Amino acid sequence: MRIAQVAPLFESIPPKLYGGIERIVYWLTEEMIARGHEVTLFATADSQTTAQLVPICPRGLRLEQELGVDKAGFHYVMLEQVLKRADEFDIAHFHCDYWHLPYLRSINTSAITTMHSRLDYKPLSNIYESHPDFNAISISNAQRKPIPWLNWQANIYHGLPERQFALDDGSGKYLLFLGRICPEKRPDRAIEIAKQAKIPLKIAAKVDPADTQYYAQEIKPLLNNEYIEYIGEINDAEKQEVIGKALALVHPVEFPEPFGIAMIEAMACGTPVVGFRTGSIPEVVDEGITGFVVDNIPDAVKAIDKVASLSRKQVREVFERRFTASRMAEDYLNVYERLMVKEKSSNTHSIEDSIAVS
Repeated sequence: MRIAQVAPLFESIPPKLYGGIERIVYWLTEEMIARGHEVTLFATADSQTTAQLVPICPRGLRLEQELGVDKAGFHYVMLEQVLKRADEFDIAHFHCDYWHLPYLRSINTSAITTMHSRLDYKPLSNIYESHPDFNAISISNAQRKPIPWLNWQANIYHGLPERQFALDDGSGKYLLFLGRICPEKRPDRAIEIAKQAKIPLKIAAKVDPADTQYYAQEIKPLLNNEYIEYIGEINDAEKQEVIGKALALVHPVEFPEPFGIAMIEAMACGTPVVGFRTGSIPEVVDEGITGFVVDNIPDAVKAIDKVASLSRKQVREVFERRFTASRMAEDYLNVYERLMVKEKSSNTHSIEDSIAVS
């Protein structure tokens, strides 16, 4: 199968540090190639891939923001490239939100779009109402709730390579907050949970420019505590040690998160998750098996007392069953094939109808 993977340009593929969408695109691309498919990746020039790379900009746009780079402009250049080459592909798989939707009307190739972001902003509903027929993939059932009427084709949970991380023992006896410091991720909750549980907390997270004020005013003052250690943004090579030695991942978000990759990274290491009941978390965490879903800080503290009773081996086994890149790729291939058959049938009927009319 000839597949185009169209990535957002904010990070390279794979990302050097933080970058959830780009990491999923990388894992999916490499898994498709391992299965013998021909993949063309539209991404940044510094991306590392075994696919045929179509470079659009020198490096991830997040690294260029101090230069005032026009992010929209580069994405439009990329979409023009996809449009020109569309006939070379059996399927075009888009990962860049709604930027490409007007272009889909000019593409004869089968196409799907994975919705990676939250969909509860009102302006998004207006955008998707004007393009209601594109083939959409959700990454959790919770993600669909704001716009259930979209042309959903499947729900496909994210997955990461089985060998990316290994089962570890949690011997560090600390809690971990992993990802990004911002109001909706609620690192302040993680800090309060650690203080009340009297267990050390490592914060492995980046601070985006948009969140520097929040970090300076709300979070930095809380770091002056014997239980709290801020270690900053970490790369994939550092994650095995940091995640694997953690007693539990604390995931106290308060927004409808479509899918938290940090949760399955933790599970891959056998590390249980204590997450708040919002968005995809109740779908991802198997209660009492891979962690606990809680409603408030006191319940989170109680859950921390119970994580040591969970089997880290079983946590890893659930990851292997539910959240591998292999399973993710198989799910996408099923959708690709179904859409291609459907489009071929539709085109055949259209030709037959034209002949009948003539």
